[in-house]
Amino acid sequence: MMFVFPSQEWWLAFADAINASEVYRDAAAQWEHPIAFEVIAEPDKGIAEPWFGLLDLWHGQARSASVATKEQAEGAPYVIRAPYSRWKDVIHGELEPVKGMMQGKLKVRGDLPTIIRYAKAAQELVRLAASVPTRFSDEDEP
Repeated sequence: MMFVFPSQEWWLAFADAINASEVYRDAAAQWEHPIAFEVIAEPDKGIAEPWFGLLDLWHGQARSASVATKEQAEGAPYVIRAPYSRWKDVIHGELEPVKGMMQGKLKVRGDLPTIIRYAKAAQELVRLAASVPTRFSDEDEP
């Protein structure tokens, strides 16, 4: 089964992958913060409005994952923003997230030094996102 990014089903599959990962559980054992993700609209890619996702991450587990409202996302202590096509690069493994944050390709609101301390957890989250069978909304179905 393929999950369309950034749908509710995709977020749930991502949470399942996170919760099955011993590597993530170990790397994020002390992390206690929700992270919101903003997918900035790119109308030419079929994303007419921004999308928001919210992961409630707690001690190496995803307590919840969902599509969120802008207000819910803005309430998170960490928000990562990028255009839809940049998120595709991250999920395809073409952009390492911490490097992307340092280069300004991913905009971060929150304490960047804390995120950098959890670089291994961030890298595992990207690997797990890439493991979700994903179809992007601007791509034809296989």
